[in-house]
Amino acid sequence: MNYPANLKYTKDHEWILVEGNTATIGITDFAQHELGDIVFIEINAIGKPLKAEEVFGTVEAVKTVSDLFLPVSGTITEVNTALEGNPENVNSDPYGAGWMIKMTIDNIEDLDHLMSAEAYTALVG
Repeated sequence: MNYPANLKYTKDHEWILVEGNTATIGITDFAQHELGDIVFIEINAIGKPLKAEEVFGTVEAVKTVSDLFLPVSGTITEVNTALEGNPENVNSDPYGAGWMIKMTIDNIEDLDHLMSAEAYTALVG
């Protein structure tokens, strides 16, 4: 499994890449592997201010449907519309073409509560 060191991770298996006060978020390689073939992604929280750990959407796989949790508080500014026709991008490239949302971060200190790649690797084994 791949867990890039430049990202932060949540216990709920989301990753976050921060550039200034903008963050890109998706699910980890571990999460996509556990879910199996992803067939649909629904994100309906664009423009809404949300708190860390609130649900911002769902991911549907052949096996199950799973909630997506926001790693930090903020407002979703962009959704990866390419996933509408190609949800399998999350399986094939979870840290690249499979990103799900971009958002502005309310409080950069929220990142202090997230895991490093090393800590996340220890979590998932």
